Amino acid sequence: MAVDPAVETAPAAAHRGAAPPLAPRIAPAAVHLLGWAGAAAVLGLWWADTAAVVGPGGWLTGAGRITGLLAGYACAVLLLLMARVPWLDRTVGSDRLARWHAAGGRYTISLVLAHTMLIIWGYAVTGHTGPVDETVSLVTHYPDMLKATAAWFLFLLTAVVSARAARRRLSYETWQFLHCATYAAIFLAFGHQLADGSDFVGNRSAQVLWYAMYLSVAALVLWFRFLTPVRSARRHRLTVVEVRREGPGVVSVYITGERLDELAALPGQFFRWRFLARGLWWTANPYSLSAPAHRQYLRITVKALGSHSAALARLAPGTRVRAEGPYGALVARNTRAGRTLLLAGGIGITPLRALFETLPGDLVLVYWARTPADLVLRAELDAIAAGRGARVYYSVDEPAGHALPLTASCLTALVPDLGLRDVVMCGPPGMTRAAGDALREAGVAARRIHQESFAL
Repeated sequence: MAVDPAVETAPAAAHRGAAPPLAPRIAPAAVHLLGWAGAAAVLGLWWADTAAVVGPGGWLTGAGRITGLLAGYACAVLLLLMARVPWLDRTVGSDRLARWHAAGGRYTISLVLAHTMLIIWGYAVTGHTGPVDETVSLVTHYPDMLKATAAWFLFLLTAVVSARAARRRLSYETWQFLHCATYAAIFLAFGHQLADGSDFVGNRSAQVLWYAMYLSVAALVLWFRFLTPVRSARRHRLTVVEVRREGPGVVSVYITGERLDELAALPGQFFRWRFLARGLWWTANPYSLSAPAHRQYLRITVKALGSHSAALARLAPGTRVRAEGPYGALVARNTRAGRTLLLAGGIGITPLRALFETLPGDLVLVYWARTPADLVLRAELDAIAAGRGARVYYSVDEPAGHALPLTASCLTALVPDLGLRDVVMCGPPGMTRAAGDALREAGVAARRIHQESFAL
């Protein structure tokens, strides 16, 4: 079955013209506040359970207890950030949650390492032993310490594979698989926290609260990351209907299914797609919708940037698909100026193409690519611009003389009312950083700049 985008046009978005909700503006600050409040409560647990700190050994052990408590709390927070809770995703944004998760992961690993060293050092000073002997004693004589030691090595593995140098050498799929070791590490370390932590031993209330925190987070992860996708797969029965070449190394994949309107996917959002084909079934990768969702099909447009994306060009019609989502806050309801500038780089045009068709008000699109052949979906963009009276500018590096500099002066010349517009951008990290610098120099308020990135 062939799909004709010119015929299968999407209905107008129901939220056009609606006032932006308050939640997306206050949610990030509220989540931050709740996170720090939880950390303060954890410190209060140590304070309430500590009558006095005596001597160097006591100070070292106390610092070890504090870092251990904070590391245990941070593990629960990290899982919550990546649980894919719809409210968090809609109001905070997937990329912001991912950045918080990445930054929090670095702090958590640091806390785990500090906890280990401080406890060993503190116990060694108090017991007048060496650090090696004390380490052996802790691992072999304290309950659940063998599991905690295994967890320590798994945390270290996660830190290594998440380092920038390692990430550059690993495919997204391999990194994602290895990163799942964090789940095992947290599971193995949990028993040690309650069995050996002096703040929990004999403190029934603290144990109940700690169990409640971890079980609540585990329930959210289980529901939204595992059970919800299974339920969605059974309900919507997605399959590939067509793969269409759009340009050099770029294809559009059309996916059909049942009750697609119930997915409630908005222009600008993405799904995590799992194609049940050889070599692809074991991982779910994020790809944005490149056209507004239709009741009969969904479309993604993908450039071959790795083994997974390259393999999509070989998908056969009828291939079954599992989709998690929709995710993302790059949607119309989070813009409020009535005038919008869209900045796209390379394959980052995909979510902006859907927004270009559906965003209300006056629109300007600027699209950077390497060559004219890399201007993906150009015919569709030109048709949309002509149909709604929007402006679109193209910039290419080759041939020479057709490049628009990504500077404040260039953007202001193209869009004189730039300071009064919302700006939505998507593209490679270097492009979005340059665009952010140019927009700030041009006086665009940070609250008016919207972006999402999967390069984390």
